[in-house]
Amino acid sequence: MPFLLDSPAFRDGHPIPAKYTADGENVSPPLRWSGAPPGTRSFVLKMEDPDAPSGTFRHWGLYNIAGSRTELPEGVGHGAKTESLGMGVNDFGHSRYDGPAPPKGHGRHHYHFYLAALDVEELTQAPKACVEEIWRAAQKHVLGVAELVGTYER
Repeated sequence: MPFLLDSPAFRDGHPIPAKYTADGENVSPPLRWSGAPPGTRSFVLKMEDPDAPSGTFRHWGLYNIAGSRTELPEGVGHGAKTESLGMGVNDFGHSRYDGPAPPKGHGRHHYHFYLAALDVEELTQAPKACVEEIWRAAQKHVLGVAELVGTYER
């Protein structure tokens, strides 16, 4: 069974609803996955926009997602912290989800959600580690990666 990532909010390659963008409620979309590789003990997630004018822009990063999980609900990382998930500092400088916010008139941007299955229960990262540092630290533990792409334009 392939390792797959999807969302009940949008289909792969289709627009991300405004609710999940900086123009809406700016909450993370619900995500779900299946087919994690055998031996998976945790997951790490990143969301990035390779179409940003200044180069790849990282909007969100989570780590230490329990290997027993198969989904993340809408709005992870907003409000009071109720889970022990690690959150990376995104390129806005926030330890939370910040949704799509492409420059007006810049065309359609593609937002890649990557979920990596890891062979360790947790990554020990500094609380202020950036999303890309966390992703890099995870690479030596990756068993498989699933991807979902959403689009957005203003």
